[in-house]
Amino acid sequence: MHQRTVPHSSVFRREPDPSDSFIDLNRLLAILARHARLIALSVALAVALGVTYLVFATPIYTSQTQVLLDEDLSRYAEDTEPSPQSSQQADMRISSAVEILKSGRMALRVVDDLNLADNEIILNPPQSPVSIAKGWVKSLTSLVSTSPAPSEEALLNGRRQKAAALLQQALTVERVARSSVVAVSFRSSDPQLAAGITKKYADAYLEDQLNANFDATEQATIWLQERLTDLQGRAQAAALEVERYRNDNGLTSARGELMSEQQLSDLNSQLIVAQADTASASARYNQFKAIIEQGAEKAVDNATIPTKTTDNSLIQDLRSRYISVVKREQEITQNFGADHPQAAALRTDKADLTRQIFQELQQLTASYRNEYEVARSREDSLRDSIEKVAGNNAVANRSLVRLRELEQKATALKVLSESYLSRYEQASQQQSFPIAKARVISDAGVPVSPSSPSRTMVIGLSLVLGLMAGGALTFVQEMRERYFRVEGDIRTVLGLKPLGYLPLVGGQKKRKPAMIGAKVVKTEHGPPEEEEVIPLERMTRIVLDAPRSAFAETLRNAKLASDVMLQGLESRVIGVVSALPGEGKSTVATNFAALLAASGKRTLLIDADLRKPSLSAMLKPTPQAGLVETILGEIPWNQAIKIDRQTKLAVLPIALRSSGGALHHTNELVSSPGMKRLIAEVRKAFDYVIVDLAPLGPVVDAKAFEPLADGFVFVVEWGRTPSALVRDLLAAENRIEAKVLGVVLNKTDMAVLPRYSDFGGAEKYRQLYDEYYTESVNGAS
Repeated sequence: MHQRTVPHSSVFRREPDPSDSFIDLNRLLAILARHARLIALSVALAVALGVTYLVFATPIYTSQTQVLLDEDLSRYAEDTEPSPQSSQQADMRISSAVEILKSGRMALRVVDDLNLADNEIILNPPQSPVSIAKGWVKSLTSLVSTSPAPSEEALLNGRRQKAAALLQQALTVERVARSSVVAVSFRSSDPQLAAGITKKYADAYLEDQLNANFDATEQATIWLQERLTDLQGRAQAAALEVERYRNDNGLTSARGELMSEQQLSDLNSQLIVAQADTASASARYNQFKAIIEQGAEKAVDNATIPTKTTDNSLIQDLRSRYISVVKREQEITQNFGADHPQAAALRTDKADLTRQIFQELQQLTASYRNEYEVARSREDSLRDSIEKVAGNNAVANRSLVRLRELEQKATALKVLSESYLSRYEQASQQQSFPIAKARVISDAGVPVSPSSPSRTMVIGLSLVLGLMAGGALTFVQEMRERYFRVEGDIRTVLGLKPLGYLPLVGGQKKRKPAMIGAKVVKTEHGPPEEEEVIPLERMTRIVLDAPRSAFAETLRNAKLASDVMLQGLESRVIGVVSALPGEGKSTVATNFAALLAASGKRTLLIDADLRKPSLSAMLKPTPQAGLVETILGEIPWNQAIKIDRQTKLAVLPIALRSSGGALHHTNELVSSPGMKRLIAEVRKAFDYVIVDLAPLGPVVDAKAFEPLADGFVFVVEWGRTPSALVRDLLAAENRIEAKVLGVVLNKTDMAVLPRYSDFGGAEKYRQLYDEYYTESVNGAS
């Protein structure tokens, strides 16, 4: 009859907004505004520490000079133009200069030149607390140590080394951008000392460059002179050995060549000519010899060949006559026949001419043979001469190999000697013109203002660190924030309907009335005073004393939710529960019941917190019988109730003698047949039955009472009850969760509440609701 098929929470449950996983600027600004005091306190503390540091810190002055490393400064003292350097070589040169300036040797030189071993500002600079503590430890160690006392020389050297080490710590050497300029700066508490040391460092570097160049040139000159003397002697001895070997082996040369080589070249040229002549003569002789060997008849026919290579006009004439006779003979024979006398005469002439031509060819052949013999003899003679000269030249060539080796050695020694001589002269000139390859382009001045501590930087850093610390603390506070603050938390975490806020009433002295915008009205007890703690009994009558307050309005919202969710029921049993003790559920239950009774509804308030009946303890006189006796059937329920004369509210208390250690199984009483009978009976007599139940977390009484209740009003203390605890309790008891009408945030600090709301949230406009609340009372909670 009284069961519902639709869970209450299903109407209000919704899924979390997926946009919540991203950064919300409005929420971030709300967090910053909420923790603005913490951030401001962190910034103020950091700035105070920064100002304290500025007041007690020792001012440090910095003096700076700039040195230009220029290779072109020495170009007028050098014979050759300096070769262009790559960027890597330039970087190496500048890095080397920086390390030289930072070196301990340079620091010792400055210490000696300025006599800084006795300067107390250098040896005993202002120290930090950590350095002072370290000094004390070293002093104690030296007292315990039994080592012998050092000598005066050792003490002096120790002061020099200490001063040099402190100079290196206070010195800064760095390259200016990508230029060839090196900036040298020194920090000290004395501006004059800082300027003097900086200037001395620049001068010491230039002197060191000059001394290094002079020493290197002097050592190179001495070494080159020794090597030059040795090389000149060796070169002269090598040249003499070459001439002596040439004379001993007869290696006379003309025009750069040996005589035997020139003679062999001439004989080879003549042999080539003789070979050509012999070949030509042999060819003519063999040709004419072949013609003669063919006989007289054929010789005449071949006589045309040698005539082209000879100047014998006789053979040409005989040949012409022979051709004419032959032609004439052919004509006569054709015209008159072969027997004609003239043809016979012509044949006789032809035979005679043939004989004459053959004899002439025989004479020419003999002449060519003699010519061939002469050419061949000349060729053989030249070959013999070449073989003889070639044999002599082979011996000369073998000697020439050794000669060339000696000449190469002599030439190498001569070239090396000339090279060393040139380098020796160059080194001598550089030694006489010592010019440094660096110059000062910015003199070290006396600083007029301290470089550290920088007031602007310290204050700015303090502000930044303060903001960072405040942000970190804010982050920690937000990470620890796991409580219900706004109604949106109820919807997001629990998926239930938020019923509103119950303001924090009373509390510390001088607290302003918590009913926003309400006036404090007089009661029968007289006007309350702000300095007094509100009596606990008056907390049960807030809705009556301030009916137009935010407190009463929230409970009216709870009544409206019950009317909507439980419509159709003639009598409604509503349990008031909380997760933890001390969240004010009894006060909420009493005021809720009083509100219902004042509205004309028949209302019964049952104190069912058998473990801790705080509601019954507020009643005076103390009740002698109550809920337990009614459940057990000892007395009727109408004899145990108390009636408030002003609101007609009926209250069923718990007799204090019945509570305490005697009731160990309160859940059995709450779920007993007697309790079921009681609820069934009071349903008939009352419109609303408000049951103040025990907290849901520590005991199971509320779980046992769940079947008898139509709905629950869940009370959560604002900013105190962990949201995870409430979520887990309701998730474990889904039957109770299904009957929850809504959640009330109790003991809300209304002045702080807007800080937890995002932009556009209802909590931001709480002050605009003041005109609707005109009454309030003071109470204690």
